[in-house]
Amino acid sequence: MSHTFHIPVLGLGYSIDTPLKVARYGISSVVSIVDDELVERMREFHTPADTAFVNIEKACPNFRSSRITAYLNLLDQIVNKQHESLKHQGFTASADITRYFRLLPAKATTRISYERMLTEPNPYKKSCQQNRLRSQIIKGRIDVNIMSKVDKMNYIKGAPDHPEQLSDALAALKGFAESNLNSSLILSAGMNTRLYTYLEEFPQFFPIGYQPSKKKIILKVSDFRSAFIQAKFLAKKGLWVHEFRIESGLNCGGHAFATEGFLLGPILEEFKQKRNEMASELFTGYRSALEEKGFGEVSLPLTRVTVQGGIGTYEEDEFLQQYYQVDGTGWGSPFLLVPEATNVDDETLKQLASADEGDFYISGSSPLGIPFNNFRRSSGEAQRLKRIEEGRPGNPCTKKYLVSNTEFTTTPICTASRKYQNLKIKELNRKALPAEDYQKSFDEITEKVCLCEGLCSSVYIKNDMVKPKENRAVTICPGPNTAYFSSIYSLDEMVKHIYGKLNLLEGINRPNMFINEIKLYISYLKKDMENSLRDITDKKAKQLEKFRNQLLNGIEYYESLVPELIAYQKNIASTFQADLKRVRELTESMAIQQVP
Repeated sequence: MSHTFHIPVLGLGYSIDTPLKVARYGISSVVSIVDDELVERMREFHTPADTAFVNIEKACPNFRSSRITAYLNLLDQIVNKQHESLKHQGFTASADITRYFRLLPAKATTRISYERMLTEPNPYKKSCQQNRLRSQIIKGRIDVNIMSKVDKMNYIKGAPDHPEQLSDALAALKGFAESNLNSSLILSAGMNTRLYTYLEEFPQFFPIGYQPSKKKIILKVSDFRSAFIQAKFLAKKGLWVHEFRIESGLNCGGHAFATEGFLLGPILEEFKQKRNEMASELFTGYRSALEEKGFGEVSLPLTRVTVQGGIGTYEEDEFLQQYYQVDGTGWGSPFLLVPEATNVDDETLKQLASADEGDFYISGSSPLGIPFNNFRRSSGEAQRLKRIEEGRPGNPCTKKYLVSNTEFTTTPICTASRKYQNLKIKELNRKALPAEDYQKSFDEITEKVCLCEGLCSSVYIKNDMVKPKENRAVTICPGPNTAYFSSIYSLDEMVKHIYGKLNLLEGINRPNMFINEIKLYISYLKKDMENSLRDITDKKAKQLEKFRNQLLNGIEYYESLVPELIAYQKNIASTFQADLKRVRELTESMAIQQVP
């Protein structure tokens, strides 16, 4: 691999075409394929002017998977053309080929060869070295993400039965599997047995002789145990997990999957200590499953471990790679401030660049009922509050990707929809609750926002694709780490920052990423305690106590890690230890109320 970092999936629309912007430079990125309507509109937008665009109508069989396949094939086609064009360029100062090599980390062998070529005085030797460099250029991968929880069943009017392949997640999987891409599928948000079982139907995920599969599986996980369980389930089907992508439970963007107090450092330590043992056990089941399917002898596939969530400095990145021996890192939210790489409209971009820590918070905004990283100053949040003020809370529900609630209807509806919120508020009104309790319940109902529209609006605004009467309100889900990046950056600046050639956080008072995560978990626990205070059960009290104790175990782990950490980040020696002392005192002071 040419780079040691990747750009994770960013909402629905923010990284929908990021590969077209960074893959030519060897940078891998992730595209969300949840929304086939967004995918189809982006395919039309990016179809070359000399090529006729043929819309895939909803009346077409398997329209959802067909749209996804067509879009991914277009991305692949355009990136391949960019790649070939770049390889044939001259090494001039403004050429993309020059930018490719200058963006590489200093320790990359190809970067070292490039620097050597620049100083070669012999024209013939210089030309030979340039040709050798051209042959070593690697394009970034176009990986895709499927959030396994988003798996609504779809029904066709008049059809006698409803095959499971029509569900959103399964159709997205089919779309990727049948595309020309030789890349990876990232499965996030936990295990979906129906989706995981469907993987078996595609030979692209199985090895070809001693060669690895054309398409690979990556699991995005937040702890070792769940990673092992999911990987074992897949291995017994002859499917290998080629990468475990570990993400902080709370110090991340998008949906936040908090652990039971398990912190990122101890989780990485467990992966470091057990990854070889896990690979060996998984391979036993994997090999047996392939033998049953008629495959010949197979070798142990390579398995990468990467980490993402809250990384903000070169020193942190280097520590993760060297001490925990991870194979790469993910930098997500900071790239929202890089217009060359992602789709953030100008107004939201300026708001992000001028935001402070208080503007980023973990909310109950998601209709999925999962904590969601939100941005207070977004136009989507302003629209939500205005609708409540006008007595019309909720959103028109057009795409229906997140419909799941059947409290009031036989057909599932979305909890962010105007229909649901009106019905739920009427039910609330009949309860005649005290004012404080009423307001709390009202706020919980109306906090939900339409993610299907809000997470796509920005890409439409930025590319002048907004249709008449289409909602322009933007919802964006950056991680809290974004608060420390206070400008708009070029791609070169952000990459140089990642590799320690430039410090974009010069003069910024930012705690270490591990401290920031602990603070987020303390706030999360405090909120959970407050919500449980009035009618806490014995079971809940024990769960909260276990959570708190697990946090203290994590803090104790970091206290023992101080010498190792300081070896990589000498400048944080005193502040890290002082911060650890403060978060320990905070955690110890949180008394869990016991049930009489």
